Amino acid sequence: MTLYIDPPTWPGHGRLWSHLVSDVSFEELHAFAAQIGVPPRAFERDHYDLPSYRYPDAVHAGAVEIGSKELVHRLTAAGLRRPKHRRD
Repeated sequence: MTLYIDPPTWPGHGRLWSHLVSDVSFEELHAFAAQIGVPPRAFERDHYDLPSYRYPDAVHAGAVEIGSKELVHRLTAAGLRRPKHRRD
């Protein structure tokens, strides 16, 4: 099982956030998130949003640290990317 996490550089709600993804399946992603105690409500389309204080938990549990661009590339290559729909 390999999960990936980018650095907590995404601002929101007064804190910084990371994205946790799988390049295998959403089932793998959900199982890992549950294992480290991330609530289901943190799942958004194709990733989990993790506040910066949870970053070490994910890495300690085995998530591989990669940059944000590489994270999106791996998610897209796996066919798991679910981008937001843009309005015309």
